[in-house]
Amino acid sequence: MILGARLRSLREARRITGLEAGEQIRASHSKISRLEMGRTGFKVRDVDELLTLYGVTDPAERATLLALARQSNTPGWWHIYHDVVPSWLNVYLGMEQAAILIRGYELQFVPGLLQTEGYARAVLRLATGGPDELLERRVELRMARQWILHRERPPHLWVVIDEAALRRPVGGTVELRRQLRHLLEISEFPHVTVQVMPFANGGHVALGGPVTVLRPPGGELPDVVYLEQLTGGVYPDKPAEIEMHRHVMNRLVVEAEPPAASRDHLFRLLRET
Repeated sequence: MILGARLRSLREARRITGLEAGEQIRASHSKISRLEMGRTGFKVRDVDELLTLYGVTDPAERATLLALARQSNTPGWWHIYHDVVPSWLNVYLGMEQAAILIRGYELQFVPGLLQTEGYARAVLRLATGGPDELLERRVELRMARQWILHRERPPHLWVVIDEAALRRPVGGTVELRRQLRHLLEISEFPHVTVQVMPFANGGHVALGGPVTVLRPPGGELPDVVYLEQLTGGVYPDKPAEIEMHRHVMNRLVVEAEPPAASRDHLFRLLRET
């Protein structure tokens, strides 16, 4: 995505159309669009030819961008789970690992990055079914994703969880209690913010379903919106759509209980469960 954004800025600075750029590398205008959005892999030869077309002559800049092209084709650590990672989720995993800020709202379940192993197993059994071997692979992947919260420079994870998700005994009452205790523990991390959207607040702007907004590093790229659906994921990328979902998240964190009050709410739910 970083490389694609840089190539787009170089192309636009030289007033070269996507069609002209595509002709340079024997490709279509749509492929240039996918390259610039980071939605497809890069051939080093194509990047080299585009840099020449865009007038990039500085050896250091060319070397940096060509190195990014090579790096973009290196499979992520989650590649070993290719048997349980569909293409649409592969894109999300890459963005999740690179993000500096992850904001999300969940209506049905506790967010994946905050799930206990038992709770995750129960959720994935409901969502995917299939052989136990594949179920355990999916659980293993979900647990592995959580390492980002424990690394040296973790992202800031800021989630709003609907009270419905916190009362639903996915996996049974014992597992729900374990999950609530885990939320209380991890909400003490300085880079994790958990807010509860209580029933008492009535309706709100995100009743339609879960929303995730990820902020890439570097400050050069717009936020990435991810909408999870029953059989796939959608990435709205028009500026107006991205801004609308950012506005939704901003409204949610204002309307939800503040973090301190949310911890009190979690304690109450734990006592009641």
